[in-house]
Amino acid sequence: MTEFLTYDLKVAVLIAVFYMFYRLMLARETFHHVNRLVLLLTAVASYVLPLCVITIHETVTIERTANVAVGAWQAEAAVEQPAMPLWQIVLPILFIIGVALTLFHTLWSLFRIIRLIKHSEQHPQEDGTIVCVTGNAALSPFSWMHYIVMNRSDYETNDATILAHERGHICLRHSWDLILVDTLTALQWFNPAMWMLRSDLRAIHEYEADAAVLSQGINARQYQYLLITKAAGIGGYSLVNGISHSTLKNRINMMLHTKSNRRSLLKLLALLPIVGITLAVNAEKVVDVRYDGPQKQITKKGRKNATINMGVDKTILVVETDETKAETPETNTAVGTFEPVQGDVFDVVEEMPQYPGGPQALFEFLSNNVKYPEEAEKAGIQGRVIATFVVETDGSISQPTIVKSVDPLLDAEALRVISAMPKWKPGKQNGKVVRVKYTVPLSFHFDSTGEKEDDHLVSKDGTITEIDVENGSTTVTRPLFIVDGKIMDNEKVYSIDPKTIERLDMLKDRSAIEKYGEKAKDGVVIITLKKS
Repeated sequence: MTEFLTYDLKVAVLIAVFYMFYRLMLARETFHHVNRLVLLLTAVASYVLPLCVITIHETVTIERTANVAVGAWQAEAAVEQPAMPLWQIVLPILFIIGVALTLFHTLWSLFRIIRLIKHSEQHPQEDGTIVCVTGNAALSPFSWMHYIVMNRSDYETNDATILAHERGHICLRHSWDLILVDTLTALQWFNPAMWMLRSDLRAIHEYEADAAVLSQGINARQYQYLLITKAAGIGGYSLVNGISHSTLKNRINMMLHTKSNRRSLLKLLALLPIVGITLAVNAEKVVDVRYDGPQKQITKKGRKNATINMGVDKTILVVETDETKAETPETNTAVGTFEPVQGDVFDVVEEMPQYPGGPQALFEFLSNNVKYPEEAEKAGIQGRVIATFVVETDGSISQPTIVKSVDPLLDAEALRVISAMPKWKPGKQNGKVVRVKYTVPLSFHFDSTGEKEDDHLVSKDGTITEIDVENGSTTVTRPLFIVDGKIMDNEKVYSIDPKTIERLDMLKDRSAIEKYGEKAKDGVVIITLKKS
């Protein structure tokens, strides 16, 4: 056990060194895929490198009579062994207890996830994912493997932003990263660097999912506001990817960060000296002893008769036997690669389709071409229509469909505008042009003055409106915003520049109500601004 603890200590040192390299060199870069691979590979390499021992052989020739002296000395030294120190007994026990507790926490989280999914209402999707609807209204959406878990309110709203975020996690297979790193963390439960690496990897997962959402043309400011609002929900599952307020400020800053120059990737070359020094420190010198004396002959079984010279004092005679004549059958392996099937429709691909001129041009097109139906305007009908369509391989628009209806008049106008869009730049998967489904929200609203409002994924007054199509009811969620210690109108919060935010904190459930009263029933978002 002492040898294993020594090995684990070497692993801890390597993890600390690799993590320090990541924080100093790559943490501020926007190469999210590269950063994710660096954290995963360095974590695995920290466990592998101590096992890679380079041996340097040195041959020493001695007289055969020296064997007697060596044997006699060993016999005298083995007469009495000292008692095992106390620390060699206590440390293994503490280590095993820590590993057991960490693994239990991981397995307990996995059990809770499986139980929640099993008892939820499941809705299979065309892309192979399964949306699981639970009755816990305070639960924030999260994903695990190919499952997307959300409360009923979020499901009925059918917010394309939430679904795109969670599908991004699923498409990038983030759940496997969490299983691997949590397993490695169990053996390094005492190492702060391992826990920080684990936390940073989860943050990178969110950066990648955020990039997948923004690549679909969703407005960044509105998406950031949605994250702030949704982060007031509860989580508690260590093995899932979900919206959390702990990394929210960093995620907003990363969305605003300038894209890193590719020359920054040269920093990865700094890993080579780290690996080289590790192998050099871990190298061992092996002394091969050769005795002077008469030449000996050793007989071994082989494929055919032969004599092998092993130096001046030894030869090996190889004798052919029947059991060595059988040949080992050859095996062939084939490596398969994923190729898009013609006709498949993707929800998320490596290169999402784009409207000519970018997202801003798309919103300008919708703003200029959507006409409020006169009959709906007179009847005071308003709401947000969510429509989907398929961007074909030639960029044309097909299969416009209403996935969240408000009124036939508004639905017809949404379909008319979508069908009138010009050709898009098609999406690509593995370098090949593919068909991709795209979602667009179109809002038909009036403000207090009777004027029509602009389209927003989240309303400017700080509310999230959820419309129950079947029952005709409307639910409004309005979190309480406190900026620098003062309660601020939700409409004013929307105008805050995310760059000026120093810190974001969340209060939820009973603690928020006890401190701020019933007005905090939907959660409290505490924003601290940077001091000028």
